[in-house]
Amino acid sequence: MEVFRTDDERFTDLPGYDFEPHYLELAGELEGLRMHYLDEGAGDPILLLHGEPTWAYLYRKMIPVLAQGGRVIVPDLIGFGRSDKPTARDWYSYERHVDSIAQLIDHLGLDSITVVVQDWGGPIGLRAAVTHPARFANLVILNTGIFRPGPNWPSEGFMQWRNFAERNPDLPVGFVLQGATSTNLSDEVIAAYEAPFPTAASKAGAAAFPLLVPLRDGDPGASQMAEVGDALEVWNKPVLVAFSDSDPVFPQRAGEKLAARIPGAIFVPVEGASHFLQEDKGEAIAELIRDWIGV
Repeated sequence: MEVFRTDDERFTDLPGYDFEPHYLELAGELEGLRMHYLDEGAGDPILLLHGEPTWAYLYRKMIPVLAQGGRVIVPDLIGFGRSDKPTARDWYSYERHVDSIAQLIDHLGLDSITVVVQDWGGPIGLRAAVTHPARFANLVILNTGIFRPGPNWPSEGFMQWRNFAERNPDLPVGFVLQGATSTNLSDEVIAAYEAPFPTAASKAGAAAFPLLVPLRDGDPGASQMAEVGDALEVWNKPVLVAFSDSDPVFPQRAGEKLAARIPGAIFVPVEGASHFLQEDKGEAIAELIRDWIGV
């Protein structure tokens, strides 16, 4: 297996991102791969999981706010950020991403976790929670979903994104980020999002993610995601669902429907934000989470 490891120099002097890197050497089927994560603050853990084609940089506005009330853990998924990046697109799978997060939780001995998920971080983080519920205290669900094939999935917006990604394996990361935010990103911020991905080979994970979404029953991951959806319908711990008002893939009505399926879930709309609401309204969302969990 060929693996790309982004040069550390590409992560120096990124705007708003002055956090110490930490690394975990993964085991089992993932042996030989190194996962990067941030570890800031102290207290009960707040685990922040990104989607695609982002990395821990997406949470830079939220980390300082949340670290005032807890221990903030922000991994880069394998294939993203400072984590190792297998260069074969077909290497990536839902199972392997879930396994890597489970290993990180075990390695750090995390309990009483508040997990914050968005985009692909949703299916990954929510599966970790329903598989090991004793380790999780709260769920915060931002602009994501459980991809269950049916009359409402896949959506037209998602299929447009999937088709674009399939045609463009050398994914234009900065272009995608700017198109999925309501904020006008500076050239420096766009360069920071692109920093981990200097070559087409380094983007294999980003190119793979849209193709991992199950479109029909029987696709890889479909049954596992159905199990996650079923488990959420009987979940008995606090859940905050916050969706932005300008996301074409995960509109607010999808967040409202998701919250209605989870017992006791609270839905909060986020105004003035698009798909990557952490970029558009990161500080406000972090304050919302802190107030909600009481830290």
